[in-house]
Amino acid sequence: MRSVLIILGGLALLGLLALLSTRFGGELSLVTAAQVFIPSWFIAMLGNTWIGVSHAGYSVAEELPILVVTFAVPAAAAAFVWWTFS
Repeated sequence: MRSVLIILGGLALLGLLALLSTRFGGELSLVTAAQVFIPSWFIAMLGNTWIGVSHAGYSVAEELPILVVTFAVPAAAAAFVWWTFS
């Protein structure tokens, strides 16, 4: 359930960045929003993995599939925005 909430949070963050970028920068800035989102989201998900390993007691092997899924779904949405508007 926590992973689903994290994915929804990532999609909401992408939506917020897209909304702000079109509000203040026009359509081409959607590409910039996606370009900024992907590495930022990856860093955030590395932090989430670190918390899972260091504080929740999961092993790295247990956390890696969760890292892949929680990163990949919002990043795929951002890549779609990037591809569509570039």
